Amino acid sequence: MTQNPKPTLQQIFAARYSDAPEVSAAVPFGDALRSMAARGSCRAFLDKVVPAEFLEILCAAAFASPTKSDLQQRDIILLQSPEVRSRLAAFVPSQPWVADAPVIAIFCGNNRRQRLIHEWQEIPFANDHLDAFFNAVADAAIALGAFVTAAEAVGLGCCPISAVRNEAAAVSELLALPQHVFPLAGLVVGYPSKPVVISKRLPLAVTRHFDRYSEDGLEGVVRAYDRNRAEVQPYAQQRLMNLFGTKENYGWSDEKTRQYSQKERAEFGEYIRAQGFNLE
Repeated sequence: MTQNPKPTLQQIFAARYSDAPEVSAAVPFGDALRSMAARGSCRAFLDKVVPAEFLEILCAAAFASPTKSDLQQRDIILLQSPEVRSRLAAFVPSQPWVADAPVIAIFCGNNRRQRLIHEWQEIPFANDHLDAFFNAVADAAIALGAFVTAAEAVGLGCCPISAVRNEAAAVSELLALPQHVFPLAGLVVGYPSKPVVISKRLPLAVTRHFDRYSEDGLEGVVRAYDRNRAEVQPYAQQRLMNLFGTKENYGWSDEKTRQYSQKERAEFGEYIRAQGFNLE
């Protein structure tokens, strides 16, 4: 049986961007970059266990990623207990596929270790302000991205779950997170049961800049992107039709403005302050 050849990096970029970069055949881009370019969120998994030693390797790869000033302010909590998994899934009822995922992991920002070593060495922690929280967010986000890249490069599927922050205090209690540790996002991982979709992205022309930030032509590009998304990759359902009705050529900007027309996680700042962070 003849197998379909793998799409080239050029073909993958063309599926993703209306202004895809030219990829020279002479440039030695390998499978790892192809995997990154072709990635998509996976929400349907085979009934197949991801070996524990495999997850350990992926965690090691994730923690090898860059970290601000070598502070290493990130942790991964792998949920193994059926009870804990079930309770976590109950916090994200709008995403029922989470409960059946082979692996559920929670990526946390951790500024606690830094503060503890200051206590142990009796040296004041002089940076009790917004940047302490921000650095831990960045560290955890980098680790999350590295884990996803590593997992998908070896044939696993992943989908981040930002909705764990909808119930941040309850998730914190469930996972026994101490002061100055907080959940950034969940991640479901497993072997995909079907191919993932390569989602269209905004053109590079509006997200990649040279020397200075620019919004020249932004509205026109976004409107063209909307039309392309509506034609090539339409949304299965329009959001909040009871408030906004239905719209012909419903595109990305329609979906995102409707989504953020409603308050979401307004209590998260209060939770972060309760975890001991000074956000001034």
